[in-house]
Amino acid sequence: MAQKTATLYGLGIGPGDPELITLKAHRILAAAPVIAYPATETGDSLARAIAAPHIPPGRTEIVIRTPMVPGRFPAHGVYDAYAAQIAGHLDAGRDVAVLCEGDPFFYGSFMYLHDRLAPAHPTVVVPGVSSLGACAAVAGAPLVSRADVLTVIPGPLDEADMADRLARSDAAAIMKVGRHLDKVRAVVESLGLVDRAWYVEYATMEKQRVLPLRDVPAGAAPYFSMVLVARPGDG
Repeated sequence: MAQKTATLYGLGIGPGDPELITLKAHRILAAAPVIAYPATETGDSLARAIAAPHIPPGRTEIVIRTPMVPGRFPAHGVYDAYAAQIAGHLDAGRDVAVLCEGDPFFYGSFMYLHDRLAPAHPTVVVPGVSSLGACAAVAGAPLVSRADVLTVIPGPLDEADMADRLARSDAAAIMKVGRHLDKVRAVVESLGLVDRAWYVEYATMEKQRVLPLRDVPAGAAPYFSMVLVARPGDG
C-alpha cells in the first residue's frame, strides 16, 4: 500500500513580533518535522528569526535562498529546485511547514511554492497578521472607515502610475518602499497629501521606527517599510 503524502503548511508568522504568531501556526510549527523559510542569497532569514522562540530543537531546516534583485524575482529555477526538495520530504511522509513573514498570500513568496506543490500534495495555508495591519497599529493611524476604499500600492511602480492610483484612493498603503522612498515622497507631496502620510519601518520589531513622512531623511529606506496615506474625511 502506497504511503500517504504528508501535508505542506504555509504558516503566516506575523510582521515581526514573535508574540503575533497565531495559535494555529504555533501548534503546527511545534509539530512539523521539517521547517523551510526564505532568506536572501547571503543573509539571515527574518522569517526564521521571528519564529525562533517557537521552533523546537532537532528539526530539519531548509533555507530557501533567493535573489532579491530587480528583474530576477521570482527566480523560477530556484523555486523549482526547492519545491522538488520539499516534495521529497512530503512524499516520504514528513510534514513541511514553510514560514512566511506576515501573511502567506499577501505579497508572500510562499505563493511560488504553493503553485508548484499544492496540485500534488495536501496543502494548508494559515493566515497571519500582515504588515499592513501592523503598520497601521504602531502608527496609530486607522486605515479606512465607513465606505472608504483602501488601495495597496507597490513602491516599485513608476511615478505616473503611482500618482494616478493614489489620486483616486480614499486611503493607501505604499509597500516595499526601500530604494523608492524619494519617489514615493515626491508623489505624495505632488498630491498635497504629505501632511496625511506616515512612514513605518520594521513594524513591531525592536528597531521599529514611525515618523511623519515629511520628517524622514532622503535616501533609501529598508525593504520592510511602508507609507500610509489617508485623505481628509469623516474618519
